[in-house]
Amino acid sequence: MAYYIDLFSPETYNTFVDSNQSVSGFRERQRSVAARIKPGDKLVCYVTKLSRWVGILEVTSEYFIDNSPIFTDADDPFVVRFQVKVCSWLALENAIPVTHELSWPHLSFTKALASGSTAWTGMVRGSLRKVDEKDGRYLEQLLSSQALASVPLHFETIVNGPSTAIVKTQTSKEVTVAIPDNEETVAATGSQRDSIKIQALLAQMGERMNLKIWLPRNDRQRVLEVWKPKTSCLLDSLPLNYDNATLKTIENIDVLWVRGRSIVRAFEVEHTTSIYSGILRMADLMALQPNLHISAHIVAPTERRDKVLQEISRPVFAFLEKGPLAESCTFISYESVTELAKEKRLEYMTDAVLEEYTEYAEDSGL
Repeated sequence: MAYYIDLFSPETYNTFVDSNQSVSGFRERQRSVAARIKPGDKLVCYVTKLSRWVGILEVTSEYFIDNSPIFTDADDPFVVRFQVKVCSWLALENAIPVTHELSWPHLSFTKALASGSTAWTGMVRGSLRKVDEKDGRYLEQLLSSQALASVPLHFETIVNGPSTAIVKTQTSKEVTVAIPDNEETVAATGSQRDSIKIQALLAQMGERMNLKIWLPRNDRQRVLEVWKPKTSCLLDSLPLNYDNATLKTIENIDVLWVRGRSIVRAFEVEHTTSIYSGILRMADLMALQPNLHISAHIVAPTERRDKVLQEISRPVFAFLEKGPLAESCTFISYESVTELAKEKRLEYMTDAVLEEYTEYAEDSGL
């Protein structure tokens, strides 16, 4: 038996409560991860925005694909599904905050952190992330006890969070957008050296996965002081046939992973510069080439996670011809890049492994 994260927004929590609670669904991009999950495994349920542990579901089937809506929305994105059985389930007022003394000092990914740290959020960056077995057992026991006790736990006020709204795109699809209440004041307080190291790690990982690497000419020399390619993977020019505007945009992206004549992944590494500039570059690329299928990533320190996801969800980015930027551009933390770079079997993996380390704005609860 294994434990996995199952994310709910307050809205999908209520929908699940109102259903017969026999099915839990996930997005199509999570199919490969879902294939690892077996009957008897447990889903640890977490509510975004409120940052609370809310229940345990036992998986009772292999995954299956079903396009019929679970929710009232006819365009239901949660098509990768499992039959489940409720082991324990809490009303929101009884759900356990991550920061509560019943949780924080007992879990491997929070107990060593200072109060107020956001480093733990990597564990809940997306559904179906595997949970350490000891943590899973503890949470299962804790949630079961709380379900019996039904003790209300105080809700903390979220200060200066983004305003949100639901808008319709050109295709009449409804998407949630974030409108930051406070604009970011950019100050070059961090070390630019850190961002160069992350660029170097991304280049090194791409090389290990037998991909070609592109680095902007302005950054190339500084990155090569850290990364020493072992193959001829670094491209002198991009093997792409696009107009000058598109090529100029692509050439300035911090790191590209290229296979043949196709860009596999695009990374903008942020630190001392405005988050918005990197996101704009990605949005420009999607606008210039709406038929270009590229997985785009904004890479930043964990403490900038919320800001990145808010900016990706701005209304202006919801109306790209290709579709909302939040569906194709994700957040990856510096810590996740460092963690993945240590993977000893990376040479035998594909770039799809990155999906386990990315976080989508739509899953973040922002």
